[in-house]
Amino acid sequence: MQWGILPIFWQDAGMSLPLLIQFMLCPMVLVSLLWITAPYGRHHRSGWGPCLPGRAAWFLMELPALLVVPGMVLISPARDVPAAWIPATLWLLHYAYRTLVFPALMRPSANSFPALLVGTAIGFNLLNGFNNGTALIANGHAGSAVGAPHFVAGAIIFLAGFGVHCQSDRIIRGLRRPGESGYHVPEGGLFRWVGSPHYLGEIIQWAGWAIMTWSLAGLAFALFTACNLVPRAISNDRWYRRTFTEYPAARRILIPRIF
Repeated sequence: MQWGILPIFWQDAGMSLPLLIQFMLCPMVLVSLLWITAPYGRHHRSGWGPCLPGRAAWFLMELPALLVVPGMVLISPARDVPAAWIPATLWLLHYAYRTLVFPALMRPSANSFPALLVGTAIGFNLLNGFNNGTALIANGHAGSAVGAPHFVAGAIIFLAGFGVHCQSDRIIRGLRRPGESGYHVPEGGLFRWVGSPHYLGEIIQWAGWAIMTWSLAGLAFALFTACNLVPRAISNDRWYRRTFTEYPAARRILIPRIF
């Protein structure tokens, strides 16, 4: 095993140490979130330290992801290689939405997002951005073909998931009239069949990303996304069924007719 100035490469396994850390986080996040529901949004509760308004929290959390991957590609020779800049553009599309558009469309809220969660999300987005930026640069150096079946299929899956994600967010935003602050049962779109299609869309997106980039970094992000959002979807389902007697009994959690 060889080490440079920083312990960056896990040479014996052919995997970078940051990437190994990200894989190791997946089961830890899954188990912890199945046990403790993250205290923001409808699940907000006291006892988690200082809090931020939702808009500020989402902007601060997502900003590192918006900047890191495109920035890494732009300052590398891979910026001229389609196998690097096309995925980087799709990444930018998603995180421009999450960092700028999504918070701007949110209704103003009280301080209900724990700063502790914001800090951990920033740390993860820096780690994940570094890993995926490194993977895109490596694909550029390797001359990966954008016409490869996995690249085309992954890009299509990514865009399909992004569409589901955005449509579901729009339905949720439309539930509240101006001045309202309560919650309602969402209807329409994939909400006909599942309770958290916005999470399903994100899981589909990053599965498509893993296929498109054909990288361990993409796989690590897809796994982490599922480990993060599946427990959240389960918590949402329990909350809706406990809160609304009219919640559709046949509506599944994430996968129509299955789960």
